[in-house]
Amino acid sequence: MRKNRLYLFLAGATLVALIFVFVPRAAAQQTAPAGATSPTAGYLESWNDSGRKLIAMAEDFPEEKYDFKPKPEVRSFAEQMLHVSGAVYYFAAQVKGQKTTEDPKRSDFKTKADIVAYVKKAVADGAALLRTFGDAAFSKPLQIGKRSVNPYYFWADFCEHPGEHYGQMVVYYRLNNLVPPESRPKK
Repeated sequence: MRKNRLYLFLAGATLVALIFVFVPRAAAQQTAPAGATSPTAGYLESWNDSGRKLIAMAEDFPEEKYDFKPKPEVRSFAEQMLHVSGAVYYFAAQVKGQKTTEDPKRSDFKTKADIVAYVKKAVADGAALLRTFGDAAFSKPLQIGKRSVNPYYFWADFCEHPGEHYGQMVVYYRLNNLVPPESRPKK
């Protein structure tokens, strides 16, 4: 009985030793993944994906429902689109040390086509902003007013904001018995 326990102990110890010897060597031989990206490329991919979804919604949502509000005290669909698009210029002003902007007024955008054009411009301008700052901007804090801000946090917030509003606008679709473009079967 004692002999069996000793053999089991030795077998277990040998297995552990082999793991410590061979697993790190195997891991060390692996190379970086083929799709490794820079910080700018990663955030740009996220930004463009959110932008694509917003543009699809702006183009797809019926114009006669653009002023729909789930409740009187919240933004209409059009106001949501203007807010999320206008936020690009708010973030740009912050990172450039300029005075921040207010949300665009619905009264300045009379038609669905006006809003779609603004959304497309904002998505393109947001991508250009990310490219302008580039990877070097991730190596030091950003100055936002008198605050020093982690650049990863700032750009994550920049890229996340459209996603939050995308989720809200999905509700606008559902309350109107519509299926958002992203939720439809792919052709």
